[in-house]
Amino acid sequence: MGIFTIDNVRKTFTNGEIKEEILKGINLSLREGEVTALVGASGSGKSTLLTIAAGLQPTSDGQIIFEGKNMTAMGSEQVRKVRASKFGFVFQFAHLVPFLTVAEQLLLMLDVSESKLKKLEQKKEVDRILKLVGMDHRKNAYPSSLSGGEKQRVAIARAMIHKPKVLFADEPTASLDSKRSKEIMALIQDLTKTMSITTLMVTHDEEMLSYADHIVKMSDGIIVQNKDSILELKEMALT
Repeated sequence: MGIFTIDNVRKTFTNGEIKEEILKGINLSLREGEVTALVGASGSGKSTLLTIAAGLQPTSDGQIIFEGKNMTAMGSEQVRKVRASKFGFVFQFAHLVPFLTVAEQLLLMLDVSESKLKKLEQKKEVDRILKLVGMDHRKNAYPSSLSGGEKQRVAIARAMIHKPKVLFADEPTASLDSKRSKEIMALIQDLTKTMSITTLMVTHDEEMLSYADHIVKMSDGIIVQNKDSILELKEMALT
């Protein structure tokens, strides 16, 4: 069993008398040091699954098991603490705070995650992670002076600064050109492995699937394919 298990998760939305089941009993196990990519057409349920796994919305049924604990049985404050201290997030857009420097963005994340590091140790950790993502030379820059690729690198550093156990990435390359997309995915792949993180990513870009250890294809709220590589997925599509 992986560090993170999605156990028979269902999600139903109600609009008046109309009920729509978005997720129809999803089972998925995520392993440490690996990138799992969720793919599928719009409306397949992949983004809903990611937000439920991240504790951003509740299930209608089923369980999210993280480090042996049932998150769906936790109170909202417990879930918030898990998100803040154990999870990292990267989205399509970096969502950097415009009036904070690159270094300050990361220091803010350490505060949010209630880091126990002392101030001097925090600054050293900021320098270390910025060097890892190739942004140490821009630590005093403001977001307005950064390129799209640089902003995403800072967003990744911010997501990793508190050493999360799980990284949730929702279309992290969608706003970038092909070259920058490959650079960002190579960085996510490398950090996932070197920091032993469990990464769950939603993407529409098939080129990015070569950076994933597992590809999970969804359709109409169910998993229709679960393969260990893009080659296996393509081979299945041809048979």
